[in-house]
Amino acid sequence: MVQSKDNSEVNFTIPKIKFTKLFINGEFMDSVSGNTFEMIDPRNEDIIARIAEGNKDDVDLAVKTACEAFDNGPWPRLAPKERRKIMLKFADLVLEHVEKIAALDAMDAGKLFSAVKTLEVPNVAEVLCYYAGAADKIHGTTLKMSSEIQGYTLFKPIGVVGHIIPWNFLSLLFAYNVSPTLAAGCTMVVKLAEQTPLSALYYAYLAKQAAIPDGVINVVAGFGHTTGAELSSHMDVDKMFYWVNRSRTSNNASCSYKQFEIRITRTRRQVAFYSI
Repeated sequence: MVQSKDNSEVNFTIPKIKFTKLFINGEFMDSVSGNTFEMIDPRNEDIIARIAEGNKDDVDLAVKTACEAFDNGPWPRLAPKERRKIMLKFADLVLEHVEKIAALDAMDAGKLFSAVKTLEVPNVAEVLCYYAGAADKIHGTTLKMSSEIQGYTLFKPIGVVGHIIPWNFLSLLFAYNVSPTLAAGCTMVVKLAEQTPLSALYYAYLAKQAAIPDGVINVVAGFGHTTGAELSSHMDVDKMFYWVNRSRTSNNASCSYKQFEIRITRTRRQVAFYSI
């Protein structure tokens, strides 16, 4: 049980950490190398878990799985209204587990439990619902041509999407990246910040419970200069998304000739002090 000394913060129970491995093809698994890294509690610098550390072999496996799920799996071929139903189920499960997810984020990132519980995690469900509503509204247009031919545009899923998620708003940024990718019918590999991987691994578990097919969401934790670099330079990833706090491009992504999108953010830190 955790509580601030002046009772300004809501009590929460430190949850048992169940998911510390990579999530690939619908299963939690150790990294190929067997390497792990420490998860540090920012409140007291205690080691709270050891997380499987992804490397090149793990990224290769995750991307191969995502490619197979895109090329031969049901998700891109599912009727948009069915994708919508599954995403709404995912959102419902997030709300059912809001206490546990909020506790993981509070412990993992040193955030205020009350803020995560009342704002961030419910917003994850809202984002999922919003893009669930968009799933059956992705369509092209009929074009007026100058000659007697028919012209139209058609939007199709791009393929395998890579996401690199920063540490500071893990739940929200996970939702902002994963939700539109799901709505569009794409598959993905998500690289987590090594500082805050716990809630995203829990979201991966909930995605499976919501009946999102195996291989659609693959989650790999690791470091930017290794895992992140391997993902962004992988030739079988069709598009990359980054969040950065200043304008810059990725040499890895540009050299591998894939589409990439960089979202610019400002880093905001929340610091709580006990009264003495």
